Amino acid sequence: MAEAIALIGCKGRTQEADHLAVLSTAMPEERIVPFRLMDDAERAAAQVAIVANPDPAEVAALPNLVWVQSLWAGVERLVGAFDRPLPIVRLVDREMARTMAEAVLAWTYYLQRDMPIYARQQRAGIWRPHPYRKPADTTVGVLGLGALGVAAADRLLGAGFRVVGWSRSPKSVPGLEAEHGLEALPAMLARCDILVCLVPLTTETRGLVNAERLAALKPGAALINFARGPIVVTADLIAALDSGHLAHAVLDVFETEPLPAEDTLWSHPGVTVLPHVSGPTDLPSAGATVAANLRDFRRTGQPPQGIDKSRGY
Repeated sequence: MAEAIALIGCKGRTQEADHLAVLSTAMPEERIVPFRLMDDAERAAAQVAIVANPDPAEVAALPNLVWVQSLWAGVERLVGAFDRPLPIVRLVDREMARTMAEAVLAWTYYLQRDMPIYARQQRAGIWRPHPYRKPADTTVGVLGLGALGVAAADRLLGAGFRVVGWSRSPKSVPGLEAEHGLEALPAMLARCDILVCLVPLTTETRGLVNAERLAALKPGAALINFARGPIVVTADLIAALDSGHLAHAVLDVFETEPLPAEDTLWSHPGVTVLPHVSGPTDLPSAGATVAANLRDFRRTGQPPQGIDKSRGY
């Protein structure tokens, strides 16, 4: 039997058991062992690690790894964590893309149909209808045109919204108007009634949505951040909400997670707080994806295509 595959980064024994059960069912020919249970010989022999937001030190403690398979789309904790070349493979999974696109559409409808306003009116006992705004009269900007961004844009287009996408480098997406480069960002933002953030967290995107870029949005625009917390500068976001320039923000990701109980975002009237649920990993689907990658590796000896570490994704 092949050497053990390390499983790293599960939150608690229950999640660990769930991950082990699904992954072992997807690839019964492999022996998957939690990092904490591996002896020194198993750690030395391991060629592959399957990780879920792991402690980089545990990955680094496997000296003969050939590649790392993430169960998350985001891999920012691992980029630059090792002093040796090590392919890091993001989870590219159709079910995750479908789930994320579903969440983007649901919360875009929430904003387009003025649900935050009606919720505030209910609490205040105010009966006041507001004019209906059609999807065709609503421009949604999608920051980030990776697999998740493209799936979200496609779902929004199918629902009748006007959609414009943005990415760091040129992307050609059938049916989608796409801009690229920082120089094109202000004009793109100026068109947005709703901005959806789906870019990966890198050194270049940290703080990307700051005071300057929030000010470039249409007055009364709204923000959805389903990417990573540090991409949006929280103080600048609160200032834009308090000034009335931004109408509402739906936040699923934060600098610190779980969001601390004392954080003012919990009680801000212009913020909807979600507990990082927009694009959860579907374990059976992810298990099938990982199993296919491992079988290719066993057959060819070549790891799957890893991220571009110079870009961070």
